[in-house]
Amino acid sequence: MSGTSADAVDAALVEWPEGSAPRPFRLLAYREDPLPADLQDRIHRLAAGRAHAGDALRELASLDVTLGERFAASAAAVAADAGLALDAVDAIASHGQTVAHHPQRHASLQIGDPSVIAERTACTTVADFRARDLAAGGEGAPLAPFFHFAAFADAAEGRAILNLGGIANLTWIPRGAGPEDVVAFDVGPANALVDGVVRVFTQDRERMDRDGVRAARGRVDAGLLERLLDDDYLRRPPPKSTGRERYGAAEAEALAAEWREAGRGGDDLVATLVAFTAESVARACRDWLDGARPDRLLVGGGGAQNPVLMQALGTGLPGVSVQPFDALGVPAASAEAMAFALMGRNTLLGIPNHLPGCTGASRAAVLGEVVPGR
Repeated sequence: MSGTSADAVDAALVEWPEGSAPRPFRLLAYREDPLPADLQDRIHRLAAGRAHAGDALRELASLDVTLGERFAASAAAVAADAGLALDAVDAIASHGQTVAHHPQRHASLQIGDPSVIAERTACTTVADFRARDLAAGGEGAPLAPFFHFAAFADAAEGRAILNLGGIANLTWIPRGAGPEDVVAFDVGPANALVDGVVRVFTQDRERMDRDGVRAARGRVDAGLLERLLDDDYLRRPPPKSTGRERYGAAEAEALAAEWREAGRGGDDLVATLVAFTAESVARACRDWLDGARPDRLLVGGGGAQNPVLMQALGTGLPGVSVQPFDALGVPAASAEAMAFALMGRNTLLGIPNHLPGCTGASRAAVLGEVVPGR
């Protein structure tokens, strides 16, 4: 898969049990293959509706094939990393690259042609997971909670699972929960606005706040923070999902322009946006977890590598143990790719592979469309 930030293709090779149970699983290999800056820019322009007039459909079709080639190459590479030939791989599951997510229109679009993946690798390929959930009345997101429940549910501990990619999504698994007890939703922006602001202030020389260096140097602006938190989406109850359509390049550029006009340094804006993410998560935990408090908050995604954000999460959730996924044996960077590996496995077994209570779908369905291998 490639996440909201479109900075790399994440590939995980996972060995799952023969039957329907998800545990025990084994991560055999994981890799991140960076996407070139020009390809990342093309993806972001298309997703932001900024493709050249009259060229949008051609660009969409072209990127669909280009990303299919990239995903196929990453799948072959991660198998090679594990010392396996591709003919030893049962299937490839591809989330793809989201370029549009409009649940209010029952629509979401992920590109990276699975036929290209199947043809280049000769492996059966499962893709287009979100469409069936949307057709069943859901938001098409979040889907990763299916994996979170499979990997992290615990009889003795209530756990909140937080993925910090471009968007922050939260999964709440009460102690001893069944699938129907899980609550999950997109909280709001995580890295999307920070990345956008960094790109503006560095004129594209930097594309993220690596290791939280800028946030650590900056000071939080309390007035802007309160304004950001006064957000209709944050107040909306779950199930809900969002993306770069709401928290993307346009909003980042507007914030950066306002900041520059006031003569302010970019690091203060980055620090404020990091505080916005942390406070959004803390408020979501207070408002939408049925009055419960997590014993532990497990954090994955790129944001887990930002020490300023991790510290802010701990401050915002006193008494809650805040740790990366790695503490429970799932490398934080690999979790989303592992999630779709499990979903693809279930597609081929004909077993439901989402949590309809989290997406708003009317029933549990088998998500994903299958392209046979050679």
